[in-house]
Amino acid sequence: MSDEVQPGFVRVRMDLSYDGTEFSGWAKQARGQRTVQAEIEDALRTVTRSKEMTYELTVAGRTDAGVHARGQVAHVDLPVELWAEHQEKLLKRLAGRLSKDVRVWSLTEAPDGFNARFSAIWRRYAYRVTDNPGGVDPLLRNHVLWHDWPLDLDAMNEAAQRLVGEHDFAAYCKKREGATTIRTLQKLSLVRGDDGIITATVRADAFCHNMVRSLIGALLFVGDGHRGSDWPGKVLAAGVRDSAVHVVRPHGLTLEEVGYPADELLAARNKEARNKRSLPGAGCC
Repeated sequence: MSDEVQPGFVRVRMDLSYDGTEFSGWAKQARGQRTVQAEIEDALRTVTRSKEMTYELTVAGRTDAGVHARGQVAHVDLPVELWAEHQEKLLKRLAGRLSKDVRVWSLTEAPDGFNARFSAIWRRYAYRVTDNPGGVDPLLRNHVLWHDWPLDLDAMNEAAQRLVGEHDFAAYCKKREGATTIRTLQKLSLVRGDDGIITATVRADAFCHNMVRSLIGALLFVGDGHRGSDWPGKVLAAGVRDSAVHVVRPHGLTLEEVGYPADELLAARNKEARNKRSLPGAGCC
């Protein structure tokens, strides 16, 4: 699949963040629900006075309803003349037009071969949870999950290490037609801060639908003693959805950062990421 920028256009990288509480996810929806993509595209059309034209965004990670982002990345292809005319003031104009729960932090001309989605080599999420018997700080209620059982972080981290690596995560994903569930989980670890909030760091080359929230759901069952530390690994090996693995609520999840290779490797990564994956030694059928 070709991803060349059309003649007369320039690809612009957009770095942004948003509070997902009031959004029905990233992607535009047919029924007109409020989404991050639709809001930014509408603002971009307005501030560039492109009333009859919508410039569509491609994003690194399509977050679900209620999920937040601190380090989201997108790209948009704009006409060269429009970019030249609005480049200097576009960031400030977007700030004046967008709602306060979504911010664009930078707009830069992307290097050759850049694709916000397919050029990425990893995405890093954080999931935040507290087991404080009193609940969640009201000021953090939209960003931290309350788990009303004490959590053993040592057991959770032991379980987490059995999931790191390249695997078929079918047991932890909502299957989508024609899509692979093979992913490389590069990091999964949990730490408890001085405030008692537990932050799980989850980094992978890519994620399938509901993967992070399902992994956290499994680890919470280990942490509160309902399952042993070997259980999440056994679920992974079984390769099928387990009704005991709960998809935790979205508000504890934040996309923190997206990683890209050096500029000269962008095009190659873009091409590689489009290939359907299989595990080493897997048969053809």
